[in-house]
Amino acid sequence: QVQLVESGGGLVQPGGSRKLSCAASGRNFGIDAMGWYRQAPGKQRELVATITSGGSANYADSAKGRFAISRDNAKNTIYLQMNSLKPEDTAVYYCYARALVTIAWDDYWGQGTQVTVSS
Repeated sequence: QVQLVESGGGLVQPGGSRKLSCAASGRNFGIDAMGWYRQAPGKQRELVATITSGGSANYADSAKGRFAISRDNAKNTIYLQMNSLKPEDTAVYYCYARALVTIAWDDYWGQGTQVTVSS
């Protein structure tokens, strides 16, 4: 099993910044894509950004130009730098990883970290 632990959530004012971290641990034979999804109250979970083991990043339109995802493969950790935060960015942010644990690639999710953008 792969465990994902997020950190960095909290309350931030509109226009502010916040950096989320997600560390993966547990026995595995490789971790491919990792990323961040978010879920606001009453809404479906949506993609924020993903990054491959090679460093190729993909962003939702809502995140382009404001958020930056990065990855430290040696630490099995990803980061999400969020700038120019808006109230509509308020959500629970979930870390995601696609990992090879047995004989097939599976998806793993963290518990989530709350980000609240409010004055």
